[in-house]
Amino acid sequence: QVQLVESGGGLVQTGGSLRLSCAASGSIFNFNVMAWYRQAPGKQRELVATITTGGATTYGDSMKGRFTISRDYAKNTVYLQMSSLKPEDAAVYYCGTLPRRYWGQGTQVTVSS
Repeated sequence: QVQLVESGGGLVQTGGSLRLSCAASGSIFNFNVMAWYRQAPGKQRELVATITTGGATTYGDSMKGRFTISRDYAKNTVYLQMSSLKPEDAAVYYCGTLPRRYWGQGTQVTVSS
């Protein structure tokens, strides 16, 4: 069974930085596209960033220039580096595949204002 475990969430003040990690039980090379999603209370789930096995990346408009997705195949881990955090970034962040076949339990990110 494929397992994805997110970590690194926490409380950070506006303008701060945070790095999220997603550890996979299997090789992330087996998935063409890995992604980070987020969902805030009262809002629909949105796609934050994606990365392909070839290293190509995409970002949501509000994340461009602030977030960076990367992966380490040797560690079977996908990362999301977040900088210049804003209150609107507060949400539960999930890593998973695109299409959304597998995903983890999520990690909470809280941004104080």
